[in-house]
Amino acid sequence: EVQLVESGGGLVQAGESLTLSCAHSGFTFDDYAISWFRQAPGKERVGVACIRLNKGTRFLSNVVKGVKDRFDISRDSAENTVSLRMNNLSPEDTAVYYCAAGRTPACMVGINPPPYYDFWGQGTQVTVST
Repeated sequence: EVQLVESGGGLVQAGESLTLSCAHSGFTFDDYAISWFRQAPGKERVGVACIRLNKGTRFLSNVVKGVKDRFDISRDSAENTVSLRMNNLSPEDTAVYYCAAGRTPACMVGINPPPYYDFWGQGTQVTVST
């Protein structure tokens, strides 16, 4: 059974940094990718970063403002975790952050939308105050 468990969310002030972690287990194939999505109140869920677990190929969103300059995604194969490092946070980054797992096409030339993903974590709240 695949499990994804997010941690690391919380309340921070604008300009601070935060690292989210997604602990994953139960994959029966080695070609999974893990992505981070976020969903702000009243808005759709959007992808911010993805990484392929076998090769480490990663993509950051070109669509979500500021992600490429401030966020990074990495994996720790020994610990079976994927981290999202977020720097210089602003109130616009406030959202519930989810990690999701899908086969390689989910993270092939970018971050594909939610239907590409088979498994989701429960989400972790990130709140950035002014």
